[in-house]
Amino acid sequence: MFGSNGIGIRYSLQGARVQTQTKTHVLPCVAVGGGSAGCVMAARLSEISHWKILLIEAGGTPPPESYIPALNFLLFQGDADWKFRAAPQQGALLAYESMLPYPRGRGIGGSSTINSMIYVRGNRRDFDNWEAMGNPGWSFDHVHRYFLKLEGYRGAFSNHTGRHYGRDGPQALEGKRWSSPAAQAFLRAGEQLGYNIIDPNGPEQIGFSLIDLTGRDGMRWSAAEGYLRPALSKRPNLHVVMNAHVTKIHFNEDNRAVAVTYMQNDKEQRVAATREVVLSAGAIGSPHLLLLSGVGPAEHLTHHNIPVVRDLPGVGQNLQDHPAVAGLVWITNKDSSFSPLRLLNPVHLHRYLQDRQGPFTTPLGTEGNAWFPSETGDPDWPDIQLAFVSTTPAIDFGLTSRQGLGFRKEVYLDYFSEVFGQEGFTLAPFLARPRSRGSVTLASRHPMHMPHINLNFLSHPQDVIDLVKGIRYALEVGGTPAIQEHGSTFNKRLLRPCMAHGGHTQKYWECFVRHMATTSYHASGTCKMGPSHDSLSVVDHRLRVRGVAGLRVVDASIMPLIVSANTNAATLMIAERAADFIKQEWRSRRRRR
Repeated sequence: MFGSNGIGIRYSLQGARVQTQTKTHVLPCVAVGGGSAGCVMAARLSEISHWKILLIEAGGTPPPESYIPALNFLLFQGDADWKFRAAPQQGALLAYESMLPYPRGRGIGGSSTINSMIYVRGNRRDFDNWEAMGNPGWSFDHVHRYFLKLEGYRGAFSNHTGRHYGRDGPQALEGKRWSSPAAQAFLRAGEQLGYNIIDPNGPEQIGFSLIDLTGRDGMRWSAAEGYLRPALSKRPNLHVVMNAHVTKIHFNEDNRAVAVTYMQNDKEQRVAATREVVLSAGAIGSPHLLLLSGVGPAEHLTHHNIPVVRDLPGVGQNLQDHPAVAGLVWITNKDSSFSPLRLLNPVHLHRYLQDRQGPFTTPLGTEGNAWFPSETGDPDWPDIQLAFVSTTPAIDFGLTSRQGLGFRKEVYLDYFSEVFGQEGFTLAPFLARPRSRGSVTLASRHPMHMPHINLNFLSHPQDVIDLVKGIRYALEVGGTPAIQEHGSTFNKRLLRPCMAHGGHTQKYWECFVRHMATTSYHASGTCKMGPSHDSLSVVDHRLRVRGVAGLRVVDASIMPLIVSANTNAATLMIAERAADFIKQEWRSRRRRR
């Protein structure tokens, strides 16, 4: 698949040309991180044929099983996962192991190769608010064209749906090819409660929907497939180095980023960037590398004996995620929901191999979403997202789900004991706009040591109140006639640590939230975009790192506030916009010369 000539490696995904280039150690642009944003940046910048672009990725090729949507559950904690762990907390994550698994994609395509393939842009008010926070050019009216540019929608079109999507972009999208009967009941439940069935990427967000997928012809279509593979097949100016862990960004005496160092095959190598370094290592990796390179809070850097290049207090701060309440499960009639055992049926495998249809075409997990009007402020800017997950954590008796989700053994065995092995579904309230903020900091100065991840969930009391409200929504949906048609029975077993508060009281549910709320794997915000007067801003509105030159951050870490939806779509948009920033600036400088 690839050669072994150090800096000259060219990597190609399936079907693209593989070739070895000269061993140059000086290039105009070096991009760090081959995840969703990095693939976009490498592909778009290499469209200018006389610009040589190098993309450095710590991992390798996407694993074969990643292409089959239903096998996504095999990818967490595997070779394509960084295997990060979040630190223990007081007052949250109480039902989970002391170091909670925090999966992030490692390899070409990054998290787009291991995620649940859900494509939701977010609420238009998310982006309008970014601009209102002092980031000109980031309103929805400005970014909408970049969503259209990236999207290659291949789902069923209608007069209502078609106008919302781009059709010719590199990121293939399609609707679900298979859904469980219970997922269809979820939509009917929404109608019975007075909500509309919506397009998840339509003009407004309030209502119920099935998910759109980053897929093509029933297979996962990661950013690597959509962007990087086509670019590598036809552009000799694009180079990729894999299995190369970047350890430091180097600056000259003028605080300009001029080179990066990386480790590959136990050897340290250095490559210079004559124009700029683009950091797309993700919301965990990007702040970690900045800190290792001397850009961050001066006191923290000094504590770890790292020379301070630029004192930027916001690096690694402002960590946001969507806390999601696990454990609200209903048992259903056989074949109403999704059981992983279906994947063992040779009929389904044959159908997938022949026609790309059936349950193998859908990721194990969320099949639908609902967003509810906010009770305060703008009602059309929801603070709760309710995910319909067509299975339960107990379906496999804990063989893989307990460890994958990080449950403490005694909590898992007690709370789920009455529903082990039974088909069912989960309704998981997500906090769409959390108020709590966490951080990513150094555990040590050693570049191969994992950073310290403090999610700091539920540190703001309103987050607990809002998630209890989300539980009320879930129970209301679970009690509708549409759901009850499938013989649905709620698991009423009380969570033992919360029994003292009685059954299903406000205090009980607050206790339940503090135990059972967990990550939705939507890390963002740790290199915050903001104006110069914002003390926690790390990048300006064109994503240039403040106080240094020749360095940009382009990934989910720049979100000043997390979007009110899954984050992959917005991350792709950010990279599309950033690529245009760089093209405009480089061309402008050339004209001035």
